[in-house]
Amino acid sequence: MDARRRSASKQSQLHSKAGIHSSTAAPTKASDALPLPLYITNAVFFTLFFTVVYYLLSRWREKIRNSTPLHMVTLSEMGAIVAFVASCIYLLGFFGIDFVQSVVLRPSPEIWTSEEEEDDVIIKEDCRKLPCGQGLDCSLVTAKPAKMIESLLPPVSFTSEDDEEVIKSVVVGTTPSYSLESKLGDCKRAAAIRREALQRTTGMSLEGLPLEGFDYESILGQCCEMPVGYVQIPVGIAGPLLLDGIEFTVPMATTEGCLVASTNRGCKAIHLSGGASSVVLRDGMTRAPVVRFGTAKRAAELKFFLENPDNFDSLSHIFNRSSRFGRLQNIKCAIAGKNLYMRFCCSTGDAMGMNMVSKGVQNVMDFLQDEFPDMDVIGISGNYCSDKKPAAVNWIEGRGKSVVCEAIIKGDIVRKVLKTNVEALVELNMLKNLTGSAMAGALGGFNAHASNIVSAVFIATGQDPAQNIESSHCITMMEAVNDGKDIHVSVTMPSIEVGTVGGGTQLASQSACLNLLGVKGASKEMPGANARLLATIVAGSVLAGELSLMSALAAGQLVRSHMKYNRSSKDMSKVSI
Repeated sequence: MDARRRSASKQSQLHSKAGIHSSTAAPTKASDALPLPLYITNAVFFTLFFTVVYYLLSRWREKIRNSTPLHMVTLSEMGAIVAFVASCIYLLGFFGIDFVQSVVLRPSPEIWTSEEEEDDVIIKEDCRKLPCGQGLDCSLVTAKPAKMIESLLPPVSFTSEDDEEVIKSVVVGTTPSYSLESKLGDCKRAAAIRREALQRTTGMSLEGLPLEGFDYESILGQCCEMPVGYVQIPVGIAGPLLLDGIEFTVPMATTEGCLVASTNRGCKAIHLSGGASSVVLRDGMTRAPVVRFGTAKRAAELKFFLENPDNFDSLSHIFNRSSRFGRLQNIKCAIAGKNLYMRFCCSTGDAMGMNMVSKGVQNVMDFLQDEFPDMDVIGISGNYCSDKKPAAVNWIEGRGKSVVCEAIIKGDIVRKVLKTNVEALVELNMLKNLTGSAMAGALGGFNAHASNIVSAVFIATGQDPAQNIESSHCITMMEAVNDGKDIHVSVTMPSIEVGTVGGGTQLASQSACLNLLGVKGASKEMPGANARLLATIVAGSVLAGELSLMSALAAGQLVRSHMKYNRSSKDMSKVSI
């Protein structure tokens, strides 16, 4: 106890030297419960806890056997209950569950000193004058929306010594997790605090989920909310893909073995055969609001108004005011009773364009509300678009970029590189991709594995992974040509939804992959050219993937290759259980 008084006296002197005046005493700790060394105190309370628990359980079991009322307790049992409560309080406080202490006492900022260097007082200060997002020049970060900035609370300067208190406030709900970036002014620190609070709240460890090495400023307000880390996905390269006379090295982000290698083999076969060619058939993003009238007749009147060519110029003028790149192409309507679905289609430059077309549609809806005051707007999207869902309207009408890509693969390349023959490929394609898919009632799925390649390229280049659903609509055709010596292969993909600006394309890793393909950012010469080129690269990569997988199936190589590159070769039947 004398040693503690001397230590407290020294701490008081140090506070005086630093110019710190406080009338509050240092917060008590669980380890101060007994005037004993810490390890002896711990041993006493551990022993007490388990002893009284065993005693109380034994007494409980005896009372149940003897039909003795449980509320009748002896003096020894009362003492055991008191000892149990005391030991629980000590153990809770000692092992870092500070809820009890935080309710009773809020710790004030302290200056910590070690026993060996009691005269060295270190005061850490946060000397940031601006939040990180304002103090750094991040070239890939776009300006935050004004409405979002206004909604943020004014930045509060926190020092690193306050991290523990901030974490506790998040855990108990005093500080909302989503507000950490605005309060701290440091996105990385906010992610670290949110991560620790999440681990304490759930009791689950996030070890293995990386935190360091990512620019959290770049996603603020545009890509991901409340980050706690990032997921690592390996990126492989396939190619060179010779497409329209240009060689492309295609980045593919995937965790599936054999996928990159298989696509790479298809690229080789295409390259040795003189390359592939592509055509963009259509380029237009869609949005389809749904409105309701009192009668089907009134809904039909709006349908006729929208589809009347005489009204298109005025409607397109209203639509096009929303963007310098968005240009209304057509409006197609469908009626279900007194409900009307209007499918607007417009060009969107190098952006994927969902926000752009939505703004244009909103302008037209405001105009129509004046012309048809009895129109009830149910939703800006009525699923007739159709976004992120398999739909026949996208398969037939197209959405985004509609692309066809083809190549003629020479017979000797089929035999030497693909290890099969033309006749086997044509037959397999007919029975699998065409007949088999028809038997399954497939919608846009007349292919071997187009979604594999689309997803890998989408993730690598910052596209919306959910739009893989309609972007993977594909029909693969194979036909013997040149008297059966060579094979003509094509993929027709009516709804590839890609962009080279906006969204995840602005992040550093994804931007690097777009740069590798030569389609980073917006095209200065011809708006929309980069996005259209990216769509043809996706289709060309799908062509390579289809060619290689179909050849592996025809030659019986699929299982063997996956066992070699994607699975353990261990014979599990010989492994003892």
